[in-house]
Amino acid sequence: MRDSAAMRWTALLLLALAMFCSYIFMDILSPIFKEVQDTRGWDGTAFGTMQGSEVFLNVFVFFLIFAGIILDKMGVRFTAVLSGAVMLAGAIIKWYAMTDSFIGSGLETWFTNNLNYIPGFDELGVSPFYEGMPASAKLAACGFMIFGCGCEMAGITVSRGIVKWFKGREMALAMGSEMALARLGVATCMIFSPFFCKLGGNISVSRSVAFGVVLLCIALIMFIVYFFMDKKLDSQTGEAEEKDDPFKISDLGKILTDSGFWIVALLCVLYYSAIFPFQKYAVNMLQCNLTLTEPSAHSFWASDTVPIVQYIIMLVVAAAGFASNFQKKANVKYGLLALSFVALVTYCYMGYMRQSAETIFAVFPLLAVLITPILGSYVDHKGKAASMLVLGSLLLIGCHLTFAFILPLFKGSAVGGVVVAYLTILVLGASFSLVPASLWPSVPKLVEPKIIGSAYALIFWIQNIGLWLFPLLIGKMLDATNPGITDPTQKNYTAPLVMLACLGVAALLLGMLLKVVDRKKGIGLEEPNIKS
Repeated sequence: MRDSAAMRWTALLLLALAMFCSYIFMDILSPIFKEVQDTRGWDGTAFGTMQGSEVFLNVFVFFLIFAGIILDKMGVRFTAVLSGAVMLAGAIIKWYAMTDSFIGSGLETWFTNNLNYIPGFDELGVSPFYEGMPASAKLAACGFMIFGCGCEMAGITVSRGIVKWFKGREMALAMGSEMALARLGVATCMIFSPFFCKLGGNISVSRSVAFGVVLLCIALIMFIVYFFMDKKLDSQTGEAEEKDDPFKISDLGKILTDSGFWIVALLCVLYYSAIFPFQKYAVNMLQCNLTLTEPSAHSFWASDTVPIVQYIIMLVVAAAGFASNFQKKANVKYGLLALSFVALVTYCYMGYMRQSAETIFAVFPLLAVLITPILGSYVDHKGKAASMLVLGSLLLIGCHLTFAFILPLFKGSAVGGVVVAYLTILVLGASFSLVPASLWPSVPKLVEPKIIGSAYALIFWIQNIGLWLFPLLIGKMLDATNPGITDPTQKNYTAPLVMLACLGVAALLLGMLLKVVDRKKGIGLEEPNIKS
């Protein structure tokens, strides 16, 4: 099965679709914060604390480390199904917290009176709860913690699953393609979470969360189908999920003493910390820096039909651009590229006419979907993974500085600001596509096959520290640099954006250091994955 391109790409599609669904649920409340605030009484602190709870168990209870050990001992297919079930369980809890049924229940009373003080964590300032936090936010945080455990477990499992099916083949292309498809979940969330929340003129935040729960049911089904494909592969190859040389805790020492591993891990946390926390605030940042005028309630651009049409156009952009990478005939290749470009321009025009910050930011993954396969194929056949990371750092720095200093200059220009925003968001998404195409495929070159799962888990754990820390830092910097400003659309984002640009500078320096270490140790990061 692994020798069949159709079979291994089918396995990849199953894994990618599952991650696509998890990415949608990850930010399901981000575009509808105002509605959550109005209907559930959450303030910014409650919302931010709940959002940060996703990585709490992974970071502070070390669940991600245990997930890596489970993956190495139990194998890809068991851990994939387990992660899907854990994500779904957490999502259902979060959905119930947002329903009207929770209001006035005994469970609401219990959460109101409890979890106001967590010994140790409160003293360290990292508790996922606080006194006065709304009961619905507390229960939602509990569900989001469980979801976060399953989501990160799924992330390392998918990475190892791709290594299993694609090692020695087009692995960078596979990893880049998986992440490109998964990131369409960000755009899907930005478009459909507000759509379901406001459907029929009746505001219901639980309806948006229910949409995410249904998608996670689909994700679990994808993992179950993958389970049987993976089992069939092992029966054909004679390989076993558990190796003759079994995993031992002491093997972690081999990872932790490798300088190349630490540079890759730090690069990962810097990249992801400059992107994912930014996503939480990007819509509000655009609202503060763009001149947006809401269309008339009776116009076509305010209707429920527009989001669906725009999403279909977005899929055309992604599908045509992605498919163009695999065409041998020049006329077909360039025809698909032209179709993708025309659809992208149409999508952007509709976003401008809707005057919606969340719709404008939804363009984030579209250029990445087009170029990630190109970058992955290049790394597979030509190498230069470390050089790609240096390039990605430069683009990251440029984009955040553009948001900080250039975009505010266009405040008052209805068209100019949106154009600058679109171009910068597209390039930022493209820069981020360099990570899955070049960084993740480098990990198998650094560690032994039996501890790949633990290596990915350690990287994800370090990454999660950044994903917990930097949203808090952004929030604190916004409060410190905007004293007395209560209007959420009038904040100055310069300081947080400069901080994110500094993460790009640090990543640039580490990328250069990685190239030096690669040359000295002969790791082979600059070499192609496919040997001729």
